[in-house]
Amino acid sequence: MKNFHHVLVNTLLANVTTSFLWFALTFWIYLETRSVLATGIVGGGYMAMVAVCSMAFGVIVDHNRKKKVMVIAQITTLCSYLLAAGIWLALPDDAFLHISSPAFWAFIGIILAGSVVENMRNIALSTTVTLLVPDDRRDKANGLVGMVQGIAFMVTSVFSGLSIGYLGMSYTLLIALLATGIAFVHLVTIEIPEDTIVTAAPADPPAGAAPQEPARTPDPAASPEPALSLRQRIDLSGSIAAIRSVPGLIALLLFSCFNNLVGGVYMALMDPYGLELMSAQAWGLVLGVTSVGFIVGGGIIARTGLGHNPVRTLLMVNIGVALVGACFAIRESWLLFAVGIFIYMCMMPAAEAAEQTILQRVVPFERQGRVFGFAQSLETAAAPVSAFLVAPIAEFAVIPWMRDGSGQRLLGWLLGSGDTRGIALMFLLAGLVMLVAVALAFTTPQYRNLSAHYAGTRQSIPVAEGPLGE
Repeated sequence: MKNFHHVLVNTLLANVTTSFLWFALTFWIYLETRSVLATGIVGGGYMAMVAVCSMAFGVIVDHNRKKKVMVIAQITTLCSYLLAAGIWLALPDDAFLHISSPAFWAFIGIILAGSVVENMRNIALSTTVTLLVPDDRRDKANGLVGMVQGIAFMVTSVFSGLSIGYLGMSYTLLIALLATGIAFVHLVTIEIPEDTIVTAAPADPPAGAAPQEPARTPDPAASPEPALSLRQRIDLSGSIAAIRSVPGLIALLLFSCFNNLVGGVYMALMDPYGLELMSAQAWGLVLGVTSVGFIVGGGIIARTGLGHNPVRTLLMVNIGVALVGACFAIRESWLLFAVGIFIYMCMMPAAEAAEQTILQRVVPFERQGRVFGFAQSLETAAAPVSAFLVAPIAEFAVIPWMRDGSGQRLLGWLLGSGDTRGIALMFLLAGLVMLVAVALAFTTPQYRNLSAHYAGTRQSIPVAEGPLGE
């Protein structure tokens, strides 16, 4: 557990870095362009890149030691931020002030790429929980992960708004570079005990052949990893077979995918809504204060766990998320919005910890990197679709209809008055759709089957002796 706690501290440093610059970039884009479409494209582009890259990230995690993966991710992020800073210094300011400017999109794209690589580190962290934490304590460990993410979110959301509002993008880039370097230096000092790399044998052996044991790669100094083809390393069919072998697991992943489809509405519109109600500095402070909810929610899970059935916990939390999402913009009030965000953030660590805990138990360790990567690809692929659709629909149809058209007269009794009522309507519809989906999920046999399978499964890790049991 000592090693796990060191990894958590470094994860905090890394998350602060990427979140700080990503939040600042989002604020900067909207303040420079005042375009919901631009923020929707950037948010959707981030999720699309995560969806495309996550399978490859999972393969890298399964075939390398977890510390090596984290180091690769940190170096890649640092190089991306250095390149973005170089472009910022080399070009004049007016090259970045127009949505049609190639420099504008190149600058954003490079920062986006550096932030996306952080997801490879997150997949490695999920498997590291399985590696270092005993089975009966993983739900609480995942709660600690949620706390760390919450602290990072709180710190960066406050300072991102203040940095963009008072210092500008130049100093924001400098701060991000320094923080990334500090996180890298600290990571080098951490030890993650992993005597053997355990990788799954390729799926579908010839008919009549004996089942293949997982391939174990000892220390490179003793014996190199057996040569595997790219197809054997990816082994998508084997990962899908592992998912299909667990009753109800595909349904869980599809449910999370659908929730992310709905969640794309919030991803595309939450920052524009907040920035319409207040300044960038104030919005950053609101996000910082409300993100204490992440810490509260993660702390509760770290102390109490998820109960005997994390599947049920996951669905119950999603009911709460749907209700909050439908109501936190029902009136044009920054206080109502802030309270709703706080409650929303209190619930998110439970949802994330529940899904992570389920996968860490029911999926064999030697395939967890690829399965986590596949799940992340499937789930995040939905959010860009809705973000790319929602942003233009909101900007060109719903917002004008609610501001200047008949929408105000038709729905004013429900949503009140104000310039942001179009975004409020989008939030309300998304929350109602999610609520119906969760209610239906409770009635399915897949919910009951996955709950029963989780209760009857335990995960043992044949990777290293000694540190694992401490």
